[in-house]
Amino acid sequence: MVKSRRVFTREFKLAAIKELDAGKPLGLVARQLEVSAHTLHRWRREFREQPTKAFSGQGRRVLAESREAELERKIGQLTMENDFLKKLLRSFEEQQVAVNGGAPSIRRSAKKKSL
Repeated sequence: MVKSRRVFTREFKLAAIKELDAGKPLGLVARQLEVSAHTLHRWRREFREQPTKAFSGQGRRVLAESREAELERKIGQLTMENDFLKKLLRSFEEQQVAVNGGAPSIRRSAKKKSL
């Protein structure tokens, strides 16, 4: 599968430069926007050299797509963490039952009383 070349709007590039000028680390901004650090350096240099003429081409809006992809990745990561923690809790509870000789753990009995 061949990826087509991405095209960014002037507003997107200016927003990226604004985040860099606000003091955010280059690597962080690059990861958030899914753009290479080299590209961000080039955009910043072009803007500093000719602020009025920089980014005069036509582009498409990718910021919303980038944010959506970031949120989907975050949901996947949190789902994996939840699954891991559930398995860990189940394992811990099984160990407690084995140690207590079959008696339910304090957490389970307290949970049942509150229901």
